[in-house]
Amino acid sequence: MVNRMIANILPHFPERFVWIFSKKYIAGKELKEAIRCIEDLHRENIVSTVDVLGESVNSLEEVNYYLAQYLETIQILSEYNFGLSISVKPTMFGLLEDYDYCQNSLRKILMLAREKNLFVRIDMEDSSCTDSELRLFEQLYKEFPGHVGIVLQAYLRRTLADLDRLKKVEIKGHPINIRLCKGIYVESRKIAFKGRQEIRNNFISCFEKMLEYKFYPALATHDKKLICSCLDLIAKYELKPDEYEFQMLLGVTKRLRKKLTQKNHRMRVYVPFGVQWFRYATRRLQENPHMVWDIITGMVVPK
Repeated sequence: MVNRMIANILPHFPERFVWIFSKKYIAGKELKEAIRCIEDLHRENIVSTVDVLGESVNSLEEVNYYLAQYLETIQILSEYNFGLSISVKPTMFGLLEDYDYCQNSLRKILMLAREKNLFVRIDMEDSSCTDSELRLFEQLYKEFPGHVGIVLQAYLRRTLADLDRLKKVEIKGHPINIRLCKGIYVESRKIAFKGRQEIRNNFISCFEKMLEYKFYPALATHDKKLICSCLDLIAKYELKPDEYEFQMLLGVTKRLRKKLTQKNHRMRVYVPFGVQWFRYATRRLQENPHMVWDIITGMVVPK
């Protein structure tokens, strides 16, 4: 209750105050700050996925601005051979305004990423975008197999069926790379599981289906209990270290991620940066108020 109250009032505070709560999980406002963060993570044997912060756009001028930002980011990051990947949010590229323009913009990003040998992850947003983002992925995957992945959310009741759908479009020799997360958007009970344990159960069901389909699973969670269940499946299927990975947000559950990396589990951390950090930070905190406690604890407890 206290966490939610703090998260809801933060947008009304000055940016410099909100930054106190946000800087633990945002690399900075500029790419050079993100690079320092990437290098620090690399020294901990952790790889990164980099996100240029931004929100849904209202004009093609905004799309072109973000496109230029991403192309510059890819060009610079290609100098760092750290196994980096790039995360993109389709609504930043006009998904809700002009699907074809969005697709063409992401195609330009993927063309450069393929040239520079970087992987691009298409993020998943709220349920109103699910069908169009899956369609977007399927079309781009045909053009750039091995260089593009998608995100699925375990709290949606449809996700097991979406895995069946993706299996039908898989290209031999290019396993579909899926980041599986719980999901953070507020959805109705009709389309989403609400209970903590039922979400966990569906996450594990989705993970097991991914293994049956020989997809590449990127397991994005900070839930210790869920991670233990994932580790049981990893052992059951005798997965090699390069056949899966765990993913976490920057600045959250550092001790847990350290334990996993020490046991030779591949770890990828989400590294967001950009001048649009304020909207991202307040939205993240409102979507997941429990992060408030993680952040406050991180400010006062040594890791």
